[in-house]
Amino acid sequence: MESRLRPWLKKGELERKANTLGDVEGIGSLFTAGKERTMAKELKKVQYYYDFHPTEEDLMGETSWHASLITYLKAVLSWLFREQACAIYDDLNFYQTLNSREYPVAPDLALIQGIPFRHTRSWALASGDPPPQVVFEILSEETWKKDVYEKPSKYARMGVHEYFAYDPLEPPIRRGGAPRLMGWRLDAHRGEMVEIQPNSEGWIWSEQLESWLVPDGAYLRLYDREHELRLTGEEAQAQRAEMLAEKLRSLGINPDEL
Repeated sequence: MESRLRPWLKKGELERKANTLGDVEGIGSLFTAGKERTMAKELKKVQYYYDFHPTEEDLMGETSWHASLITYLKAVLSWLFREQACAIYDDLNFYQTLNSREYPVAPDLALIQGIPFRHTRSWALASGDPPPQVVFEILSEETWKKDVYEKPSKYARMGVHEYFAYDPLEPPIRRGGAPRLMGWRLDAHRGEMVEIQPNSEGWIWSEQLESWLVPDGAYLRLYDREHELRLTGEEAQAQRAEMLAEKLRSLGINPDEL
């Protein structure tokens, strides 16, 4: 057959041709497999109903206490993790399944370490997005019961490591001496959140943030192990400028005249 079809090809040339054809077929197989993986990934990009329609929580709005505290905490955490890959989102829809009608959970603040921030409409765990390490909820008259009694189990199922709920309102929503700040930590063996016991002053230690969480009226402060206040980037720059000014004054130089 070889001599009848291609009499001018020698045996070695036939082998080289066969190898070349094998390489081409191998590349074609890899290309096909790559296309299949890409298509499978695209199929996982579910168009979630509540990414385009308001949830019950969306329709409630938020108070000025609520908005101010979220903005402040986000600024503190952004500065704290400024040298690490870290994504911080406020009020972003989180989904656990590929069910397009799944009702999302949207934490007031979610911190996801190990990945850089990216703009996104929502966060889908079933598509491979990692769960947040830390989640914050700011209590309100409308949501506090869900935040305290339902959210811990929801965040446990999501794989959240730590969950904190804080009441910035005055007077506090929960009467009878109930704490303003509550925290839970995931017990991986049991698959459930376990309440974190505060110290005698009502402070709660966050392992994920390596910080003390400290109630302060309308604000929730973060302190390091030495009880130094965690600052926002703006506060840190102002502090640095003031320290430089003090140094100049100690040398007899008026910084305002420079």
